[in-house]
Amino acid sequence: MSGPQVPRGHHMPICPASGKAYVIVVSLITAACLFGDSMLYIVLPVHYQDAGLSSLWEVGIILSMNRLIRLPLNPLVGRLYRVISIRGGILLATLLAAVSTLGYALAESLAVWLLLRAVWGLSWTLLRIGGFFCILDVSDNSTRGYYMGLYNGLYRIGSLVGMLLGGILADFMGFSATAALFGSGTALSMFAALTLSGGRAGAGLPEDGGNSLPRARTRAEGIVLLVLVTGAVEALAYQGLYAATLTRMISRHLGDVIMFGGLVLGAATLGGALQALRWAWEPWVAPWFGRLSDLRFGRRNMMIASLLFAALTFGMSALPLPLVPWCLVLLGVELSGTALTTLADAAASDVATRRSLSAGSEQAGRDFMRRYSLIVDCGAALGPFAAYGMGELLGMDAAYLCLAAIMLAFGAAWMRERGA
Repeated sequence: MSGPQVPRGHHMPICPASGKAYVIVVSLITAACLFGDSMLYIVLPVHYQDAGLSSLWEVGIILSMNRLIRLPLNPLVGRLYRVISIRGGILLATLLAAVSTLGYALAESLAVWLLLRAVWGLSWTLLRIGGFFCILDVSDNSTRGYYMGLYNGLYRIGSLVGMLLGGILADFMGFSATAALFGSGTALSMFAALTLSGGRAGAGLPEDGGNSLPRARTRAEGIVLLVLVTGAVEALAYQGLYAATLTRMISRHLGDVIMFGGLVLGAATLGGALQALRWAWEPWVAPWFGRLSDLRFGRRNMMIASLLFAALTFGMSALPLPLVPWCLVLLGVELSGTALTTLADAAASDVATRRSLSAGSEQAGRDFMRRYSLIVDCGAALGPFAAYGMGELLGMDAAYLCLAAIMLAFGAAWMRERGA
């Protein structure tokens, strides 16, 4: 398949010979940067006094700070990538992640903690937008979903390592030593960032991704809005509501102490194990979903099936089921999350590609991906507030039933987009 005609003044992006290798390197760098952040969610609520804090409400503010700061930082990072290369952005992000994680070992006041979490918020914004731009540069119509799934799946290895290994090390070595160790590991990933090829972030036009969103449909505001709102709802549901309420749902349905096969498990332990299973399967399952949407079933059909499956599993999670069937339902919720995260990101990159080609400028597509990243961050930030707000008013089961209804409505909306 021949590439697009590149307008005068543009150059094709400078990338390694293998787009897959480029995506893998960026994904693994992102994973290393996630060590410290993921460790905090498990360790800080237990070891907050070792971190110089005096109460759990401070922990809540600290863990929320990075998401809140990403909202105003998003457009600034998008503008920054107009003047620096993807390699420059990833290298800066890695440096900031190492500084913030090493800083966790030394922080002794709430003000310092908030500053460190703001630095991490900037780092993550650089990583996320840089990853999106990388995939736009190296993908085509047959690989976009696969690369997006590969990226999303591999960087979650960092979450898995941070949560599982972080909890164990903090109990044996202490909080500060664990943060210093993870910060050192993140710093070492800067050497991998140096191996990335240079080139401006907007150095060329992507190849046409014609199998998913035909050009005429992409220009219509309806499909653009649907892609944006789908990304926001996916983030609200999985990154926000589900992640924030899983332990509470387990406690409500199964109790604070669960007996299983002679083992005694706490609600938090079971919730962590279920989340860890998702991050363990994502490096393999997320690219598979992306590949299916690239080459076999198409983005729209996969999106409809995943939304309907999400509606089914969210709805069933509100039912009073026995232990094993109920846990299987939760795994179904997480499987739908893996699919929808990959498909929503891939659909957004389809729209971005079409916008770049129709405008004759790669910046149009990158501006769309920046807006998409912003609205996803908004959804993730609103998720916990929506969850506990609905939980207080209607009950937590009702909140999950509301999510099921929303997923069903979005499945119907994608059915109406016959050109998508």
